[in-house]
Amino acid sequence: MKYISSRNKNYALESHQAIIRGLAEDGGLFTPASYPDALRPEDILGKDYRGIAETVLKAMLADYTEEEIRHCVNSAYDTKFDTDEIVPLTALKDGWLMELWHGPTSAFKDLALTILPHLLTTAYAKEDRHDVVSILTATSGDTGKAALSGFADVPNTAITVFYPEIGVSAVQKRQMNTSKGNNVEVIAVKGNFDDCQRMVKEACSSKEVLDACTGVTISSANSINAGRLIPQIVYYFHAYAKLVSEKKIAWGDPVNFAVPTGNFGDILAGWLAKKIGLPVGKLLCASNTNNVLTDFLNTGTYSLDRTFHTTMSPSMDILISSNLERLLFLLTGQDDEKIREWMRQLKEEGSYTVDDAVFRQLQDEFAGIWTSEEECAEVIHDTWSNEHVLIDPHTAVALSAMRKYRKESGDETPCVVLSTASPYKFCHDVLECISGRNIPDDFEAMEVLHELTSVPVPANLRDLKTQPVRFTRSIEIRDGMHVIAERMRSLSHVQD
Repeated sequence: MKYISSRNKNYALESHQAIIRGLAEDGGLFTPASYPDALRPEDILGKDYRGIAETVLKAMLADYTEEEIRHCVNSAYDTKFDTDEIVPLTALKDGWLMELWHGPTSAFKDLALTILPHLLTTAYAKEDRHDVVSILTATSGDTGKAALSGFADVPNTAITVFYPEIGVSAVQKRQMNTSKGNNVEVIAVKGNFDDCQRMVKEACSSKEVLDACTGVTISSANSINAGRLIPQIVYYFHAYAKLVSEKKIAWGDPVNFAVPTGNFGDILAGWLAKKIGLPVGKLLCASNTNNVLTDFLNTGTYSLDRTFHTTMSPSMDILISSNLERLLFLLTGQDDEKIREWMRQLKEEGSYTVDDAVFRQLQDEFAGIWTSEEECAEVIHDTWSNEHVLIDPHTAVALSAMRKYRKESGDETPCVVLSTASPYKFCHDVLECISGRNIPDDFEAMEVLHELTSVPVPANLRDLKTQPVRFTRSIEIRDGMHVIAERMRSLSHVQD
């Protein structure tokens, strides 16, 4: 299986090469050129998370050997997770929560970012390369810490994370700014996530940056990297297999998935799972008040002519959803010319409208639903009050979407809600939602939330307050390329 650029389908790489590269030189995203044979029940059922991961990754990353895949899987999904299940399911009265936050940074990004460093270093060994891979990463909160944790002191790598100075939670900011590792750097940007993401993408083709890359290769840990996206397919199969094993469904029964969505990577992984054999019904694209995806799925027009909102679900405070480009490329039958034109329109005119054939496919497979801040708070409160299950704001947005969709459509298909972060990453807001108490200090709020609910605080978050802050730098958006070039030159000197 080859991976091809969404803006030039003739630019094809093996999967390990696409993982090293991250983003294509033309700005396109590496996308599977074809789908493997559909996975069968006997390929999945009866296996634990690691076994299912091996099966899925062998199918999607065909140029890695079985031994290489097994090494990557076993190195990633080990005692870094606080449960042997890796991804447990919690039953609610009207569905299930897929708990994706039991890894080392208490967010769903851990499922991909614990394995990406191993996929990358294995890819480097296959190429017998020894230059430095510079991982440039934009984050709206969770990706940054998960990437910093995954790549800390990994040989032949360096990682630089850019995050919006305003718009991440205090816990998320402290997680990043206390990161350990001699090869890591964290920089705040006076802008929003879209500005950070634009900087990372621009750096891949910036002359100033590339001229500074002597002995350095730029890559990314964002979901624009196929090595981030593909491992996310695994937990859809795992959740479905668990429902089958518990006799909640039979193999072949459709299951809907409600996904809190910002950059469209997590929900795209669910769509790819469907393409390789998972009986997915509807994918519910759940948005907060930054509802650009809701409008797009309901109208076929993607428009940036809207207000940007800072919400209590900051990982979804995104207006440019990069992975949507991959989906559109596949839905158009790999029409790279059409994708180039739509992306040009978005950049120069602020909007584009897909054709009728693509719009019909979107309507068939996705539903776009958005949730207000008030509704989100109510769901957090009621889920604790009625079911004694504590959830974070991103999970609440997805749970709200599931219930709105069912009410509006009458579709009672069993539904799994992706629970993407520990509630303690957003303890100030969660505490206020369930108790009405407004405690500005996040670490005091964390203690009070634990006292009130007796829900355990993940160890990595509990210990944050005493960790020394290492990174305090903040930059203007306009200085982005200069700062990245400066970082590349420093890495080039390491090679000297």
